[in-house]
Amino acid sequence: MSKLNITITLITLTFCINITAAQIPLGETIKRLSAPAKATVGVAVLSLEGREAVSINGNKHLVMQSVMKFPIAITVLHQVDIGKLKLDQSITITKADLPPTYSPLRDKYPEGGVSVPISELLSYMVSQSDNNACDILLRVLGGTVAVRNYLKALNINDIAVNASESEMAAAWQVQYNNWCTPNAMVNLLDKFYHGKTLSKNGTAFLMRLLAATSTGPKQIKGLLPAATIVAHKTGRSATNAAGLSPATNDIGIIALPNHKHLAIAIFVYNATADLPVREEVIAKIAKAAYDESAAR
Repeated sequence: MSKLNITITLITLTFCINITAAQIPLGETIKRLSAPAKATVGVAVLSLEGREAVSINGNKHLVMQSVMKFPIAITVLHQVDIGKLKLDQSITITKADLPPTYSPLRDKYPEGGVSVPISELLSYMVSQSDNNACDILLRVLGGTVAVRNYLKALNINDIAVNASESEMAAAWQVQYNNWCTPNAMVNLLDKFYHGKTLSKNGTAFLMRLLAATSTGPKQIKGLLPAATIVAHKTGRSATNAAGLSPATNDIGIIALPNHKHLAIAIFVYNATADLPVREEVIAKIAKAAYDESAAR
């Protein structure tokens, strides 16, 4: 690679994809677009049909924040597939289950005392990134260990779900316990898209929830054509007094105009740039990947 005078490292993803010269310009573009974030920017991109791939900082351990809700949702729906849970199964929610946090569920039922079906809790958790719905579903699963065990069964070793939303909220440093590599997250997206994680019905249900995501409109979707379907999950940390933002993330599957699909994971880690800059970095990287893939 030194003969090509490449200044970035393109890492072959763990599922053995050949990287061709066509990806080199995209990698260089991603590195250039990342600079304004003043962060470690991890990116993995995979053509789900053509198998072309690019990875920048793809094996680094980066904070997930609410991106973890994607593997949690897969684990819940796997439990539905094997008959341990049902989508219409009602879960009783008390006021104690609804602490102050970002939670449209809490906004709707501030006093608790209601029963909500698992399907609705999944919608809150995925499409609206509801923190309380996430922790309620983790309780239904029996804790984060269930998520780790299912990821291990899928042969995905670099996604670590170790703490709930409430545990992360209790102490700043705990968020670093929930990490993944961009490569591993794209690997999970790949398996999910190709029906290797869930049944056909489960895959379709979660795809609809991801496509209905309302958070992060200025991130992956920000610069794409308005009609583009993006099934995605965002994740964002707070910013501390020193101006450090551990996570501004977006991962998902982009439907291309050539009827193909692109899996992409973008993690802006430990950034010192402000939020509009971080979101613009994500949007520009996604647009660059979209433009190259749509042209094939």
